[in-house]
Amino acid sequence: MLTARLVGAVFAKLNQPSVIGEVVGGIMLGPSLLGRIAPGWQAIVLPPDAAPILSVIAQLGVILYMFLVGLELDLSLLRTSVSKTVIISLSAIIVPFVLGAGLSLALYGSLAAPGIDRTSFVLFIGVALSITAFPVLARILEDRQLQRTHLGTLALACAAINDAIAWCLLAFVVSVTQATPAAAIRTALLTALYITVMVTTGRTVAAMAVARLDRSPRIGEQSVALVLVAVLLSAVATEFIGIHAIFGAFLLGSIIPHDSKVSTQVTERIADIVRVMFLPAFFAFTGLRTQIGLIESAQDWLLCVLIVAVATAGKLGGTAVAARLTGVPWRDSAALGILMNTRGLVELIVLNIGLDLGVITPRLFTMLVIMALVTTMMTSPILSKLVAHPDREPLNP
Repeated sequence: MLTARLVGAVFAKLNQPSVIGEVVGGIMLGPSLLGRIAPGWQAIVLPPDAAPILSVIAQLGVILYMFLVGLELDLSLLRTSVSKTVIISLSAIIVPFVLGAGLSLALYGSLAAPGIDRTSFVLFIGVALSITAFPVLARILEDRQLQRTHLGTLALACAAINDAIAWCLLAFVVSVTQATPAAAIRTALLTALYITVMVTTGRTVAAMAVARLDRSPRIGEQSVALVLVAVLLSAVATEFIGIHAIFGAFLLGSIIPHDSKVSTQVTERIADIVRVMFLPAFFAFTGLRTQIGLIESAQDWLLCVLIVAVATAGKLGGTAVAARLTGVPWRDSAALGILMNTRGLVELIVLNIGLDLGVITPRLFTMLVIMALVTTMMTSPILSKLVAHPDREPLNP
């Protein structure tokens, strides 16, 4: 786990998001590298019987991480250029979803997990290619001082809507995969009901509770504990409904006022613990499941290149064309497209869900991990070419 953090620091020096290095570090500790050159050492560093423990820590880590992602969402952004934002966001979901679904039809015979039905496989691949990593995108904008520009605000708003739609789609896919048609309909209805209650009554209750806590001179341990209990309860509720626990955590985070003292204090207190302790376990767990050696033939590597090309064409192309049609200049449209093509850690969470559900094989899992790495790594260098002067006029001087 320390290796993942060290490699992440190295990649950060190379003008890449640190999450890329952390993922690569996790893969290096797994069967793809250390397991090949020194199996004995790999058995010592990550013994097979450690996998269940890593799995529990990783699950808790991604639940807390997705809660933090929800806290980072500034819903007020969605009120800026609403029609333009919605059009671009929908295009950034629909185009890659359709292209991914089309690609999955060709991959189904050779790369779908045994016993999985075609519908579940097609839906999952479509969702997997539609993901945007909101936290990584936000960090890239912040590093380049673009978060308060027109481009940065539009990118954040589009990514927020994109993520919300993508997680709803993923929840539907999970319900379809895990249940019979009748049970899937029940899960879908309960999911819609839960979302409705959370964004209406839940949001009102959360705002009132947070306002009361904000009036306190200090946000103490009890307040933080109450928030974390609420996170776990929401996660358990969505798991009970039949969708993944991380959706409940994300949803709760998104309804807590973004600029509240509670949001700031909770983020400050648990963010470092999540990133330093829990997420490295997730990277190590993902590294154990990623087996580059499964991609042996030239045909496999061509398939991997095809997946990257389709994912990029769908996300970058769908976003850029929609942005241009709504009046955004071509250069900014392309920059917005490359930002929305960032996948990072959020994509890995989705892929692990697919592997756990038995929708994809370890071979396809590895190809999609490579796709997530490549599409995220290309963001910074291409953005540097497209946005030569990051100190543009801010929206609110």
